Amino acid sequence: MIGYLEGPIRQLDPDRVVVMAGGVGYAVRIPLSTYYRLDGKQKAALEIHTHVREDEISLYGFATTAEKDAFQKLISISGIGPRLAQVILSGIDVAELADAIVRGDSRRLSAIPGVGKKTSERICLELRDKLIASMEPGAPAIPAAPASVDDDVISALVNLGYKPATAETAVRSARQQAGEAPELSDLLRAALKLLTR
Repeated sequence: MIGYLEGPIRQLDPDRVVVMAGGVGYAVRIPLSTYYRLDGKQKAALEIHTHVREDEISLYGFATTAEKDAFQKLISISGIGPRLAQVILSGIDVAELADAIVRGDSRRLSAIPGVGKKTSERICLELRDKLIASMEPGAPAIPAAPASVDDDVISALVNLGYKPATAETAVRSARQQAGEAPELSDLLRAALKLLTR
């Protein structure tokens, strides 16, 4: 399994890049967000998801770990394959996707070409709990104070694959930028923007 790929760019298209590594050109499917980051560059450094089927092995590449994590969460949903997940991430950035899911904004997702109403509702339904789950089962409770918005956002980021310390730092910085009492979705969006810069 290939998890990371780095090397000179031999060819770059909006949905595909060929990266040279060890004399071999790897054809990697990419969302538009990754294409924009690679455009004009001579080298690529990509987080890779290797998708294996009976008749094909495909590589999907992402400029950030957050994009790769979002992609893997999307393809975990029944009826969403890697091509559709690639289309979704081409039509919405990770921060906006997380915000739409948290708010249950299926209309925003169904505005992406190729994503129907049922699919967008399924995305919101199946991923919302993973993004805003408070604490993992078995974790010690803190009886004195209820979970704050910050705690919920940190938990959501950890569920997206970020390390707790990284999530806490991002939320602290996002809170300083957002002001006094941002809503959960606003703080999550701001933290994700900082992490995906």
